[in-house]
Amino acid sequence: MRVHQVLTAVFVLTALYAAAVFDTAAQWTGAITAMVLFSIGVVVFLWGFWNAVQRSRTEELAVTSVFFLTGGCASSQVRRQMNLMLIVQVVTAFATTFWRSTGPDGNPGSSLALGILVPMLGLGLNGLWASMYGTFGARITHSSRPSPTGEAE
Repeated sequence: MRVHQVLTAVFVLTALYAAAVFDTAAQWTGAITAMVLFSIGVVVFLWGFWNAVQRSRTEELAVTSVFFLTGGCASSQVRRQMNLMLIVQVVTAFATTFWRSTGPDGNPGSSLALGILVPMLGLGLNGLWASMYGTFGARITHSSRPSPTGEAE
């Protein structure tokens, strides 16, 4: 959870710096930070997804429980903190993208649009936390339902 807070703070600071200063160095700082955080987010997302798939063999997991910590899989404090960081990432990404929606030369688009990718970090960290520490119920099996091979399970 602390890693989520620190990385979100790094994103907010570099994105605001890039949007406020908006020179070449600031834009590169914001763009590189956004791409690094997105890359970390992809790796962490896949790691959490892999763990969730493994747990789904014996426990009932829902996508919303894994990535948004709903359904009682996390304490209310953990859920609030983790989802707050995700919301901060989304708001920061959209705010800085639309604040500077044109480049320094006046053409549409700027490097700040890369910030839109950063919430993958929040989703990934939520998923990893849930897949490692979340509480889920036992998997429900229906023995009366026929299997695809025609035999009862």
